[in-house]
Formats: sequence, C-alpha cells, structure tokens
Amino acid sequence: MPNLDYLAIAAHPDDAELSVGGSILLLKSQGAKVGVLDLTDGEPTPHGTPQIRRAETDAATAVLGLDYRGNLGLPNRSLVNDLSSRHRLAGALRELRPRILFAPYWEDAHPDHVAASALVDAARFWSKLTKTDLPGDPHYPERIFYYFSIHLRLHHRASFVLDMSPHIDEKIRAIACYRSQFIEGRSTTQPTILDDIRDRARYWGWTIGAGFGEPFLSREEIGLRGLRDLV
Repeated sequence: MPNLDYLAIAAHPDDAELSVGGSILLLKSQGAKVGVLDLTDGEPTPHGTPQIRRAETDAATAVLGLDYRGNLGLPNRSLVNDLSSRHRLAGALRELRPRILFAPYWEDAHPDHVAASALVDAARFWSKLTKTDLPGDPHYPERIFYYFSIHLRLHHRASFVLDMSPHIDEKIRAIACYRSQFIEGRSTTQPTILDDIRDRARYWGWTIGAGFGEPFLSREEIGLRGLRDLV
C-alpha cells in the first residue's frame, strides 16, 4: 500500500469527484500521491446497480489518475459512526498512511455524509493508538480538510479555496462517468446538474479572483511558510 500524500474519504462513489475532483487533479499534476476511499458502494439507487457503480467508479478513477482507490464496504443508507466501522477505517488509515485527509463537512441533509464526517474524525484518532488489534503501525494524519456536499444549499465561509481552474473540464468528465447518477433519468433541460456543478466551481473561483475553485474548511488553524503562492 502506498504512503499517500492525500486521501479523500467519501461516503459514496462520486462524492469525491463532486467535491474535490478538481483538487485531486491539481494535486496529481503537482506530483502528489493521492487516493480515494469510498465507505459504501452507494447502492441502491434508481438507475444503478453495484456492478454499474463499480464500472462507473473505475472509469472516474482513470480520469483522476489516482494512486489508490478502495471501498470499505460499509452499508449505504445505514452508515453510522460505530466501533466496528471506526476500527475498519482506522485500520485502513494505518495501512495507507496518508499525510492529509479530505472528509465531508459535518453538517448535511444526507445522514451518511454526517456519519462519514464523524467517522473520519474518530478513526483519525484511533489510527494513532498503541496496544491495539488494529493492523499496521500507529499513524496520525496531520490534517483534516473538510469539503462541502451539495445536499444542503448552505454557504459557509471557507478556510481556503483551491484554484483548480486548469482541471475543471477533467473534473466534469470524471463526474459524468457516473451516468446512472447524473445523466440517466434526468432532465436534459438547461441547466443540467453538470452545469450546476460547473457554475458552483466558477463561483468559488470568482471569490478568489480565479477561474474555478473548490472550497475547504479546517477546524484547526492553517500555518503558512510564506505568502508567495497566494492567489
């Protein structure tokens, strides 16, 4: 298993593409090792099956150029921050050894997203414990940066916005791999859901004077070694 620089943890396949797809592509272009760990298979859905969803995930993974993609196999629609799930995720963190985590923001209409956020917080702590039956050696990811979902139309003040302007088209292409979720059975009247996603990225880019951006929130203070790279 790779020692990852960044690991995006998502309740469902397609969540990472929706929320941090552009940032993943940016980080990959800068030479970082990046992975995605989906907690569930996201099924059932109206137009999907586990087989369809796996094929869609494989296609999106290829677009993103990920160094790792895994699925923890927890139950969709019933995701909870219980001890068993925490144990499994903490074990994965010890094996993957990411430096930075991307996790869902803790407030959302989808209960799976709320549970996933709490689960990442708890598993991050557990992954550093000694005298435990967890696999591998203790590991404590340095940071958690929270990404925003699309189920609640809230506007929080982000801790920072990442300029991923050169990668917006690839981000949309990765999301479009999930045809069962964003294309099949949906209206083709403009604007489509893909238009909405692009427009939101354009808005966040506008907030920092860039083309397209993705917002993140941090509970902890963020230190800078300089101001050269400010947008």
